[in-house]
Amino acid sequence: MIYIDRLIVIFLLGGFAMLTMLVIFNPLKVNRKANVWLGLFLFLWGTFWIDEAAEILGIASIGKPFLFVLNFLQFFTPLTFYYSAVHFTNPGFSFSLKELRHLPLAGLFLALLSLSYFYDKADKDILRAWLTVIMLVQSLFYALYSCEIINRHQRKIQQFSSDTYPISLNWLKYIAYTILASGIIITVYNIIFIAERPGTYLNLAFLIAIYFIAYYSLKQQEVYPVGTQQADTVFSFQEESKTNEGPKIKLLGNEETELIKQRLLGVMQSEAPYLDGDLNLIKLAQLMEVTPHQLSYVINTGFNENFFQFINKYRIEKAKELLADNRNNNLSILGIAFESGFNSKTSFNITFKKFTDLTPSEFRKKSSDL
Repeated sequence: MIYIDRLIVIFLLGGFAMLTMLVIFNPLKVNRKANVWLGLFLFLWGTFWIDEAAEILGIASIGKPFLFVLNFLQFFTPLTFYYSAVHFTNPGFSFSLKELRHLPLAGLFLALLSLSYFYDKADKDILRAWLTVIMLVQSLFYALYSCEIINRHQRKIQQFSSDTYPISLNWLKYIAYTILASGIIITVYNIIFIAERPGTYLNLAFLIAIYFIAYYSLKQQEVYPVGTQQADTVFSFQEESKTNEGPKIKLLGNEETELIKQRLLGVMQSEAPYLDGDLNLIKLAQLMEVTPHQLSYVINTGFNENFFQFINKYRIEKAKELLADNRNNNLSILGIAFESGFNSKTSFNITFKKFTDLTPSEFRKKSSDL
């Protein structure tokens, strides 16, 4: 069993090292700032296995100053993940004095860590227990805070994107869940087994998590594939608590709203822009010759929907029409998806199920039975 444990640790460290390099150097050149922070997070997360690696390599002990610096840097692991989430959801984010609010807890951690390492009269067991509690609390806090940031992002992108699946950042939220779970599990594990580090099964779970992160982080797309000016327009939209809640500020008069609404219905009927898989609010606003804010306002107030709901309602109707027509039986589900304006089978299945409570295959079978 000990050899299996060592092999898992080697794969873990190798996975962390390779993934850190790939994420930071970012071969796809997408979400660059966010990926730098994600790479720093992965690097710091990987350092928690240095003790086990040193044991495998036969290193008797690691210098106290090195361990002190390393333990202090490890404190910032959840914070680097948080800043990764911040940059993924807002590429225009810039640091301000407001960010200093994260430092007091780091100062407390540094003071207690210094006492535990260099003050001989200190009760080291009590100090290390407090250090563990601080690490756990801040890990849980930043993981939950990051989840809330991603949830707000998922509501916001429905206001301007017709295909949210590739940019929803669900995979990033799963990492936050992993942080939450690992913090709780390791704490409970240490209390029950009085262990200094995770056992084989926990290491194996972390190894699986690493390959999960690798798969999703390396297939990610640019979350906001728009120019700087367009991105500013997107980020200036008011954040709403519900995706279908209308704007709080009255942007247009009733007559002008109704006029644009009727023009929009005409464009959707005559030009079918929803068949463009890359359609977004800005492209449709340009076609309508109105501003993105005006179009968003009309969709929110005139139809009581967000952009995602409005566009995909047309796509789903087109898909239902194609699926119900026996002449299209030669078309695969993917073919139907493309013909309806979807970019992928996954996006099509998820959206179709959301709108109809049926999968496309179930709908086709139900239609053929009628």
